Amino acid sequence: MLQELRIRDLAIIDELDLTFGPGFDVLTGETGAGKSIIIDAVGLLLGDRASQEVVRGGAQRTEIEGVFQLSRITGARLAPLLAEHGLEGDQSDLLVLAREVRSNGRSVARINGRAVTTALLGEVGGLLVDVHGQGEHLSLLREREHIGLVDRYAGLDAERAEMADLVRRLRAVRRDLQGLRQDERERARRIDLLTYQVEEIRSARLSHAEEEALEGERRRLANAEQLASLSDEAVQLLQEGNTEQLGALDALGAAAQTLARLTRVDPDAVSLAEQLAEAIAILDDLARELTDYRDSIEFNPGRLQQVEERLHLIHTLQRKYGDTSTDVLAYAEHAAAELATISNAEERIAELEAEEEKLLRGIGTLGGELSVARRAAGERMARAIEAELADLQMDRARFAVQVVWDVDPAGAFVTVDAASRAGQAPGRYAFDGHGLDVVAFLVSANPGEPLRPLVKVASGGETSRLMLALKTVLGRADETPTLIFDEIDQGIGGRVGGTVGRKLWGLTSGQGSGVEGQEAGGRGQGSGVSHQVLCITHLPQLAAYGDAHFNVAKHVAGERTVTEVRALAGDEQIAELARMMGADSDAGRASVAEMMAEVASVKQRGGAGQDSPAI
Repeated sequence: MLQELRIRDLAIIDELDLTFGPGFDVLTGETGAGKSIIIDAVGLLLGDRASQEVVRGGAQRTEIEGVFQLSRITGARLAPLLAEHGLEGDQSDLLVLAREVRSNGRSVARINGRAVTTALLGEVGGLLVDVHGQGEHLSLLREREHIGLVDRYAGLDAERAEMADLVRRLRAVRRDLQGLRQDERERARRIDLLTYQVEEIRSARLSHAEEEALEGERRRLANAEQLASLSDEAVQLLQEGNTEQLGALDALGAAAQTLARLTRVDPDAVSLAEQLAEAIAILDDLARELTDYRDSIEFNPGRLQQVEERLHLIHTLQRKYGDTSTDVLAYAEHAAAELATISNAEERIAELEAEEEKLLRGIGTLGGELSVARRAAGERMARAIEAELADLQMDRARFAVQVVWDVDPAGAFVTVDAASRAGQAPGRYAFDGHGLDVVAFLVSANPGEPLRPLVKVASGGETSRLMLALKTVLGRADETPTLIFDEIDQGIGGRVGGTVGRKLWGLTSGQGSGVEGQEAGGRGQGSGVSHQVLCITHLPQLAAYGDAHFNVAKHVAGERTVTEVRALAGDEQIAELARMMGADSDAGRASVAEMMAEVASVKQRGGAGQDSPAI
């Protein structure tokens, strides 16, 4: 629910902090006092377009912030969207929307303190608030929403999910088919290219460690003469020496003989003789290994050429297919897999076409079942809504839920049996993730007028009452926690105003219509969900049902017009209702007190089925 609303420098509002309750909040006041500006502020929080004209004269910017208390259900609905955009707040049950409009026309939107696009602000706000009465944010006037409302009313969530899964699978199959049905010449060229690439790599017979080994062999072959000379010199220095000096091993041998004599004189020097003996043994081993290394050096120009040619081949393949031999081999595997797919395209196309037809028939069968359920639920819904409209002084109004199918040569197959149960001819019909049905709410507000789409009916109080009737009947289906009605009382009188007040209050307490309860009969039906309801009204009979009453007034301060809002209770509330009745007298206030006592009695009894007080 909308817990707090803070407004700074919007039109004639300089500074306003409102705290709303969870039930039925009413706002009253003289025309032009600024009540609709408060609704405009909420609209800006819901992503409405903004211009610099909304900024209060002399101010740099308009700032609006709304704090929403989230129920468990609303929090669960919002959680994936907030997580997707990294907008989770410090408290999972609180959400803060903010909008800033600057005097230069620039606008900034924020969710939980993070800047977002206006579109995302509207998407999140649309899950929190519905504003009724000015034609904005009316989810019931968005025809694409109608099918979802009917499905929730009828309890078809499981079937909808199954249908969505079938359509997702079909779209995947069709994507694969489209890829395989590409131009035959292009496919032939692709086959030739892949065949050449796979054969080129496979014929090279690469191995993962071959390149490193070949690089080492090439270095040895290319430097064989130098390696042989250096290793021979090292052997000479170790073993043979020259005319001027002994070899290292001979010199160490002489040193060993000297140490042997030393140890006979001083036995404590034995360890030194032992260390020298170990060194002589190590050098002797080294000399033999150097000799073997020298003798193994190969002067082989032919082998060097073979190695260089092999390395050239490896490097050529790497330039084409990957940085390493491992990359080249991986490319060959992928190319071979693609080649197999393309080469067997006809067989795969046949398999996919069979799967496509199977899914199209499954969509047709399930779509027919969904349509039957929707048509039955639509009839129940229409009867319940017409009963609600009769309570609202629209007893001649008619309502219908239209369910139609569109023929599509590439659509789902609907059998004779499935089509007949839905009142349609067998054939192929268009579909989407919801099934075959195109659903629209139709209304005839006045006698003699044909049923027309709800989106085209007259505006004003008539439309608002239609919305109220729909909201009452679809209380369980509607998951929007906060409903705002702007002057829903337009064109109605006192007794009907009391009825409207009772119904709005009923939305806050989950009270459903008695007719709805009798007519619904669908899965998932029961008492309605509870909403927070905010209403701007000029009717005292309606305002008397408010759980909280706010008076909106404007006055001049320092040669500037400002709007202020005060919460009313007790005598102040009675005085305001009397003023609204045009009976600001002791008798009028007494009459208002009597009316409020009757309202309290109606609320205590639960509201349903009670006559509303009227003056």
